[in-house]
Amino acid sequence: RDSQQADTEHLSRWKKWRRTSSKSLKKVLSEVKGLSSYLVLWRHDIHSIEGKFGTGIQSYFSFLRFLVLLNFIIFILMFSFVTLPTIISKYGIFNSTIAYISPKIIEDICTIYEPSGNKGLVYFYTYLKDLLSGTGFLEVTSLFYGYYSIDAVWISIMRYNLPLAYLLATFAYLALSFLWIIKRSVEGFKHNLVHDADPFQSYCNKVFAGWDFCITDPHAARLKHCSLQYELQTDLQEEKLKQKIAERSMEEKLRIYSLRIFINIIVIAILSGCFYSIYRVTVFSQENSNVSIRNDTRTDLVKALQYLPSMVITLANFIGPLIFSFLIRFEDYTPAFEIKLTLLRCVFVRLANIAVLLFSLWSQISDCGSDKCKACGYNYKLYPCWESDVGQEMYKLMIFDFIVILAVALFVDFPRKLLVAHCSCKLVQWFGHKEFEISDNVLEIIYGQTICWIGTFFSPLLPAITTIKYFIIFYVKKIVLIHTRKPAARPIRASSSNFFFLVVLLIGLLLAFIPLGVSIARIPSSKACGPFRNFNTSWEVIPDTILQFPTGLQQVLFGMASEAFAVPFFVI
Repeated sequence: RDSQQADTEHLSRWKKWRRTSSKSLKKVLSEVKGLSSYLVLWRHDIHSIEGKFGTGIQSYFSFLRFLVLLNFIIFILMFSFVTLPTIISKYGIFNSTIAYISPKIIEDICTIYEPSGNKGLVYFYTYLKDLLSGTGFLEVTSLFYGYYSIDAVWISIMRYNLPLAYLLATFAYLALSFLWIIKRSVEGFKHNLVHDADPFQSYCNKVFAGWDFCITDPHAARLKHCSLQYELQTDLQEEKLKQKIAERSMEEKLRIYSLRIFINIIVIAILSGCFYSIYRVTVFSQENSNVSIRNDTRTDLVKALQYLPSMVITLANFIGPLIFSFLIRFEDYTPAFEIKLTLLRCVFVRLANIAVLLFSLWSQISDCGSDKCKACGYNYKLYPCWESDVGQEMYKLMIFDFIVILAVALFVDFPRKLLVAHCSCKLVQWFGHKEFEISDNVLEIIYGQTICWIGTFFSPLLPAITTIKYFIIFYVKKIVLIHTRKPAARPIRASSSNFFFLVVLLIGLLLAFIPLGVSIARIPSSKACGPFRNFNTSWEVIPDTILQFPTGLQQVLFGMASEAFAVPFFVI
């Protein structure tokens, strides 16, 4: 300290001021960082869950918090650049031009779009039906694609190109999601490497350096104590399992591997049965619907057949994970690997169901038999504004998924808990006590997030609904966890779970790229609604804008879009 004071005396006033300012700035930044930690969403709730139920279940709620923040930012992006300019121009605050197609370019029949908005006296149940299905009064609101019919907004002498903004905002939210998931995945991968490098070092860190001596609150200290205890319990459980695996005889190994092969054959058979059933039901529903439309005989039975694919998909989503969770118990894996394998199996069922639904929609939109698409390039009789129809399907999936989650909590979890509390029967006691299934709950929110990514292009305000949905789900799942679940018999580590959750989420995002890419670049845009009615496809707004640039810049941009540049770039 004396040597530091001696050095300071020989410094000039300027250097003394710089050193003092640097120390003050670091102190202020440290205090701001400490205060900002109290503004983190659900900070206390997640710490409380970690202390009572361990880091494995805490990782699920942290993952849910990440999706709430991601969807909120996506909503701000779409609202700022797409919805807000459209709303203020429709109220006459700024001058605007509506997208208009010349009759010389396209036939008049393609430009007819009459939304089924409610007119006159409407019953309450009609509003409720519209709220659940996205039809009626909701169809003509800013929730769906058909509302955005403006071509340009004039702010003084500046022209705001809404079709270009719409498409770039779509690319922006996909890129933001991709980069944010990659960043978090890299952080989780680092934690995995640190933990797997030397288990003994990890154990020593917890014992000798795990306590936070800045904790002064007794409740926080108790939670930290429980969290460390749970971490050590997880380490001991994993070491015990490793020792058990190492001590297996050849007969035990043969028995376990044979059983795993047999169970995997059953799993493949179940997956194949689900996919085939959904495919056959979809084809059957489409054929009967098309026949009824051609003959103008839309009976109640035919209307019910249209919902048959949705019912089969819902049944597959419900039964598949239950069977997989039951079978995984016999395969004798570690708790962390059980979650990963079950999640991987279930994700094929749920995400494939979305793919089948979109395939059935596109096959009807592009059904060009008997020259249905000759005038407009798509089936304009059934889908005059097909983007809004796809948006309504995504909206219905989102709302229905939310209703199912609430219904399971209210009519399954809490009645089971009441039965256990007031009935001493052994069968009820065995059936009633249930652990918090991390894989099933993570799959629910990844499924909902994939729907949001796909549906945001067709329903720009869908991220707002998803944000509210996940916000409510956090509290529903927290109440269910605390009041109806028992602690896990085998502890689960958070570090490996967090990384794998993000990998599965990335699979959902990559799946969303495919239908969005096809919709933007391949299927002709609706000529009766939306900002892209002047273009053959939504993508054409990009080259149309580039053609307005100087020649040199055009050549550079078209060169970047060529396969010779694009393929190596995306590989890297």
